[in-house]
Amino acid sequence: MAHALTVRPTARLRRLPPVLAVVAVVALLALPFAPGDGGGAHPADAVSALAVLYCALRLVRDRLRPLSRSAAVVLGLPVLGLAVAAVGAVSPGAGLAGLGRYLQVFVLVPAAVLLLLRDRGDVRLLTWSMVGLALWQGAVGVHQYVTATGASYQGEPIRAVGTFGPQDVMGMATVVSLGLVCAVGLALGRTPVRQRLSAAGCALVLLLPLALSFSRGAWIATAVTCAVQLLLAGVRRALAVGAVVVAAAVVLVGGFGVGTAMLQERVGSITDVTDAPDQSVTDRYTMWAAAAGMWRERPLTGVGLKGFPEHRDAHASLALSSGSETDGAGAGYRRQPLLSPHNMYLLVLAEQGLIGLLCLAGSWLALLVLGLRRLRAVRRERGAVPDCAFVACGLLVWQLTDFAYADIGGPSTVLTAVCFGLAAWWALGSCGQGVAGR
Repeated sequence: MAHALTVRPTARLRRLPPVLAVVAVVALLALPFAPGDGGGAHPADAVSALAVLYCALRLVRDRLRPLSRSAAVVLGLPVLGLAVAAVGAVSPGAGLAGLGRYLQVFVLVPAAVLLLLRDRGDVRLLTWSMVGLALWQGAVGVHQYVTATGASYQGEPIRAVGTFGPQDVMGMATVVSLGLVCAVGLALGRTPVRQRLSAAGCALVLLLPLALSFSRGAWIATAVTCAVQLLLAGVRRALAVGAVVVAAAVVLVGGFGVGTAMLQERVGSITDVTDAPDQSVTDRYTMWAAAAGMWRERPLTGVGLKGFPEHRDAHASLALSSGSETDGAGAGYRRQPLLSPHNMYLLVLAEQGLIGLLCLAGSWLALLVLGLRRLRAVRRERGAVPDCAFVACGLLVWQLTDFAYADIGGPSTVLTAVCFGLAAWWALGSCGQGVAGR
């Protein structure tokens, strides 16, 4: 009897879906985290490393071949460019730190997510966990706006940043945007009506905190992605949903006056970047030009991983400010140095050169092409597309669009790795020999 009692808990643990290791990573992003002046890893980063280790141990225990040849090539392609750039880093420490971060985000965690997902049920579980995280962070952000306890924006503490604080003003915007994309994907898929209605409701609710984040890049990436998802679902459905979204926006902004003046000014600034750009836009353009200058200096290999801050001043014009100002949301005034160009493609080009960009972007493009091709094949074969396809392709489109305005950094970066893993599951899942019994 005692032996049976000791065995049963172990058997129950083995029956738990392996994807819960990834869900734990998402759940930890709901916790508030205040890194020190020198930065620091979020607990979600530590758990993502444990998820990779857990996946590796399952592979060894079950003696399985981890990935098919196609999946290994696509996910392993960035390693070549990263290795070359790490050798050319300004110091061995910087090279190893940069190498570890890139491998975490674009190779190891995506591969672990691919292998730990068993079926579409696991994908839906992970997707709903991302929607739940977005709703929580969005609720915190709306409370910050209503009570004037958010990050400083134009001298007022109203910017919604969730639990990420003013040092990572893009964190909540990223989480809410990805949750909205997941909700739209769930609403468009072939699932029970109740689940589709719940997902559609969540998507509409998330529009408010996304607006209050005042993040132009997140707005653009989300609008582009949702348009792509709707077009993939069909033109008629795209027109119908578009009409609902426009009506909801009119009610929120026109009827309730949600941030009317500031939102209009922020939206208008998207098209005024060439006529009368604010300092943040000027800084961004200046850093883009600096990144392009670094690439022209070393076109093939770049200046090395973590090399942008060291070479920035030598390539930036006098228009660049000394840093960005942050305040509010429970933190004091602080001036943060500008350490990246806020453009992932230019950052890779500057630090890794053409070799690194071709390897990284080649991997992303392969995932996108394979994912869309599989979506088209499923539609041709079955006449309907599952929600997992809309979610996976949508998350990848959002990331690739947002990379034109942002790069990796901050606690929400680990969610980028999860998104690439979901995209890899859809694009490469049928090719894998995963540990989760696919």
